[in-house]
Amino acid sequence: MTKRREFIKKGLIGSAALGIGGMGFSAKSYASILGANDRLTVAVIGISGRGTDHISRFCGLKDSHNVRLKTLCDVDEKFWDAGAKTVQDKTGIKPVMEWDMRKVFDDKEIDAVSMATPNHWHALGAIWAAQAGKHVYVEKPCSHNIWEGRKMIEAARKYNIRMQVGFQNRSIPNVMEAMKFLHDGGIGDVYMARGTCIKPRDSFGIAKDSEPPASLHYDRWLGPAAYRPYNEKRGHYNWHWFWDTGNGDTGNQGPHQFDIARWGLNKNEHPISIYSAGGIYGIDPKECAQETPNTQTSLFTYDDGKMLEFETRGRYSNGESSLDIRVGNIFYGTEGYLELNSSTWKAFRQRESKPFAGSKEVSAQVADPTFRAAAGGSEHYVNFVDAIRAGKDSLLHCDINEGFYSTTLALLANISYRVKRELHFMGGDMNNEKFINDTQADAMLTRVYRPPYIVPNEV
Repeated sequence: MTKRREFIKKGLIGSAALGIGGMGFSAKSYASILGANDRLTVAVIGISGRGTDHISRFCGLKDSHNVRLKTLCDVDEKFWDAGAKTVQDKTGIKPVMEWDMRKVFDDKEIDAVSMATPNHWHALGAIWAAQAGKHVYVEKPCSHNIWEGRKMIEAARKYNIRMQVGFQNRSIPNVMEAMKFLHDGGIGDVYMARGTCIKPRDSFGIAKDSEPPASLHYDRWLGPAAYRPYNEKRGHYNWHWFWDTGNGDTGNQGPHQFDIARWGLNKNEHPISIYSAGGIYGIDPKECAQETPNTQTSLFTYDDGKMLEFETRGRYSNGESSLDIRVGNIFYGTEGYLELNSSTWKAFRQRESKPFAGSKEVSAQVADPTFRAAAGGSEHYVNFVDAIRAGKDSLLHCDINEGFYSTTLALLANISYRVKRELHFMGGDMNNEKFINDTQADAMLTRVYRPPYIVPNEV
């Protein structure tokens, strides 16, 4: 039967080909037409920073997964030429350029959007996309605050779209292997997970308010954030270090390691207590406008007593463990511990000094302490595409619900840091994701949105 179907298929294509030449189509262009019904058409919103990776990855899926990157969208037109050139060079197709994401959502040809905007735009952009029936790949942290993250889940479910969060480690084979090892009892019962973000960062200076550059649609860049005059030191990339647009390094690099830590602990719930402290060290506040801490230690406790630690060090520091971990994780179990650095991992039994299990790169790592395993590539984007075609949230390696629980850890830590005390969280569903007897902390679960850029109560 299969051979017969293939014969009929080839016969039909061959018959059609007889008429193609007379219609002026080449074989290559006709193949493109045949594949159009199955093609996934994508737009990338936010095309500098992380957006450059989104562009490259989706371009790379053109032939292998029939993905067409049709549109690039950014509120700063100075990035357009470079983004368009990348798409043209990699695919041979000139992309449509937009600054208004709503025009992207209105385009009936667009099946999915990839959001690499500043953090304060993640939720509203993703919700608008879902309302327009677009599937969404959204960068970490999935939301700028906890309340709007819950709204993203509601939107994804209501409009039946796939929403993947950019925790790429979820799709890296060696990391998946390490998590299975932990869940299978490789080091006994895992009672504590530790994450680190050791990234020395220098002062980015200070500047007076000024007029925004002509290339920037500034009101749209501000979006949900309260209006303030344009300041170049609070713009591209530096937005990470201000509370109205970013979440500091605990909420920038941190979410990746928070996600791995929670994954290793096998916790699909919120912690019940949170304490975070730190500050800005080694930088003169008179010479730098930064608001978020560059040094921060956070401790979370779950209902069963298991712990999650996270440390952000933004000044000069040593690494940790035998892998010299700067950005990575360590897990502690009743029978040993496991170190994870990028996609390299190794496990130690009790007091033994040599690993008894690990990733394929362990031998190279032991021989050369400077060795670094590759940190994954397009696997996470491929997973997103595959889940869209299958129409199943269950196939996503980091569905919005999964990404929300990991994002929440960074957001809870920052609330504790800002109110300067230990907090007790109720957790659970949308009706009781709040703190116990703490109205000041509760107020930081959401924000005051600037009209018309409002995340709605009813998505």
